[in-house]
Amino acid sequence: MEFAININSTGYAKPFVKWAGGKTQLLNTFEQYYPLPLFEGKIKRYIEPFVSGGAVLFEILQKFKIEEAFIFDINNDLINTYVVIKNNVDTLVECLSELERRYLKLSKDARKDMYYEIREAYNSRTMKDDQLDIERAAQFIFLNRTCFNGLYRVNRAGHFNVPHGDYKNPTICDEKNLYAVSSLLKKVQIFACDYRESIKYADKYSFVYFDPPYRPLNVTSNFTSYSKFDFTDEDQIQLAHFFAEVNNKGAFIMLSNSDPKNENPDDNFFDELYKNFYIHRIKAKRAINSNGEKRGFISEILVTNYKVMI
Repeated sequence: MEFAININSTGYAKPFVKWAGGKTQLLNTFEQYYPLPLFEGKIKRYIEPFVSGGAVLFEILQKFKIEEAFIFDINNDLINTYVVIKNNVDTLVECLSELERRYLKLSKDARKDMYYEIREAYNSRTMKDDQLDIERAAQFIFLNRTCFNGLYRVNRAGHFNVPHGDYKNPTICDEKNLYAVSSLLKKVQIFACDYRESIKYADKYSFVYFDPPYRPLNVTSNFTSYSKFDFTDEDQIQLAHFFAEVNNKGAFIMLSNSDPKNENPDDNFFDELYKNFYIHRIKAKRAINSNGEKRGFISEILVTNYKVMI
């Protein structure tokens, strides 16, 4: 299959934050599972109801002839940052450059102090509805780039609680990439809301990719708090119903999730939930584990409403 690569003048855009469960490592694999009309240029609209770090979004927009895109997430800070990058990238770059300059010239202990000062300021800051907050977006990226393992985690109160990381020379202001992302986002409509709102834009010329919080494989891997709301098995069931609704709109749809069979071969949770669709199992490398020796390859699932010819 051949497809057009549309790289803008500032470079190839990639995710501007590290994100647990990010799909950068799986992009080459995913390409084998995209619907044929995407390669043929018949799909004009891309929709992502759980945008997260945006690895698939940026890949799709740069490799295929997509005319418009719609992204959604309930994480208000994440969406605020997307919108700030789209509309106010110059000011954001200025803020991040200053933060980077201050941080990198400090000693190890002083860097730690600065991190916790900014984390406290970030948690004390309240965003007003429908108003951009450039300073908060800068704090969001700063914390993501300097926190432990690049995690995003909040407590029940919605406060970011990841400890300081230990990086020798972290890139806090990736100016070239931020401008590339800003350019790419010009064709994207961005929404801070529940994934269910995305159905308004789904039609037969759409490709919808679902990347929900993964179902934990076990208690120790229970990492679903990308917002102050957990994503339970009941939520997974409701999402499966919604998946079927979007299917009825005629859109091409794909969903990724964890594979329970890694831990229990008899766990058919997703096999039953998506039994009316096509279920594929792919290999992915563990991204979150304090023990590097346990970051081996595991199985994940992809669900599609179309046949895949590999």
